[in-house]
Amino acid sequence: MAAFSIHSYTFSFNLQIFILLFLTAKPISSFAHQALDNNPRFAPHISLFGDAKVEEGGSHVQLTSHHAPSSGLLLLDKPFKFVEERNAGRPMSFSTEFSFSMSPGKGDGLAFVLIRNGFQTRFQGQGSFGLSGENMFLGIEFDTKKDDKVGNLNANHVGIDVGSLESVKISNLSSLNLVLNNGEVLKSWIDYDSSSKLLQVRLSKLDDKRPFNPILAYHIDLIKMWGNGDVFVGIISTTNGESSQSSSNVYSWRFRVRDVSSWMHSLPADPLGHVDKDSEEFRAETRKFCALTILAGLIFATGCGALFAFVMLFMWAILASRHTVFPVESRAVPGDFRYEKVNVIVEKDNPR
Repeated sequence: MAAFSIHSYTFSFNLQIFILLFLTAKPISSFAHQALDNNPRFAPHISLFGDAKVEEGGSHVQLTSHHAPSSGLLLLDKPFKFVEERNAGRPMSFSTEFSFSMSPGKGDGLAFVLIRNGFQTRFQGQGSFGLSGENMFLGIEFDTKKDDKVGNLNANHVGIDVGSLESVKISNLSSLNLVLNNGEVLKSWIDYDSSSKLLQVRLSKLDDKRPFNPILAYHIDLIKMWGNGDVFVGIISTTNGESSQSSSNVYSWRFRVRDVSSWMHSLPADPLGHVDKDSEEFRAETRKFCALTILAGLIFATGCGALFAFVMLFMWAILASRHTVFPVESRAVPGDFRYEKVNVIVEKDNPR
C-alpha cells in the first residue's frame, strides 16, 4: 500500500509538471483563438503566448502590459515553406500587413519575425524581442531603444535583422514624420519577392495610403537560408527594463504566401485571400492607374487619327487642284494662244 501511494504521488507530481509545461508552451486560452478567428482583421489560426491577450472583445491584442518585464507573441499556427514541393518545387514569396501602436515609455519595440519550429516552446521573452539564443531568424524590428554602438541609430527606427539583433540595414523615422511610440496607430507592409530576392518594408500612419517607396529594401536569398524547412511567422514585443510604462498593441494582421508565377501577376499589397477594405483601396489605386493609361492611349490614338485625316485632306486638295478646268469662251480653242498688239492713243487738249 505504501509503495502504491509513493508511485501514485510520483505519477501525480509528474502529471502536474507535464500540465505546467504544456500550458506554458500553448496559447493562453481557446477564447483568444476564437476571438481572433471571428475578427476579419486577423488571419485565422493565430495563437497567443506570454503576456499577449485579447482586449475589448477581440478588437485588438495587447502584446505587453505596462509592468516590466513583459513579453508577448502572436504566432501563426500553420508554417509555410519557401520551396513548396506540392507546387512543383517553385519558390514562394510572401506578403504581410499589420497595424500596431506603442505607448510612450521605455520598451524594446515590436518585431515581425520568421522563425524556426519550436520557438513558441522556447519563448520566454528573454532579451530583445525574446530572440536571445536564436541564430536562425529574419526580423523586421520597429525599435524604440537607442543603441549607442551605432552612431546614427536613434530610438525611433526600423531595422532588418538576419540571425542577429544587430541590424544589417536600418532607417531612421524622424525625417519621415513618424514616431513609433507616441500611441498613434501605424501600419506596415512587408513584402518578399523570391524571383528578385528583394525584401521591402513600408510604414505609414493608419489612415494614409500604402506608400509607393519602401523605407527599407534589402536583397536576401531566403530560399537559400531556409531551404524547404518549415517557417513560422510571428509578431513579438518585449519590455525588459526595470520599470516601464510602455505597452504594445496589434489591431490587425494578415499574411499571404504566393508562388513566383502568381506573384508576377498580382500585387504584393494584397496579402488577403479575399478583398478587405485596405486591399480594396490599393486595388482601386491600381485600377485608377490602368484607367489613366487607357485614357492616355485613346487620346494618343485620336490625335494620330486626326493627324492622318488632316494629311489625307491636304493631299486630296493638292490633287484636286491639279485637275481643275477653268471655263473659257466657246470660241477659244484649247492650246491656241495669241498675242495682240494694243495701241493706246492719248489725245492732248488744244490750248485756247
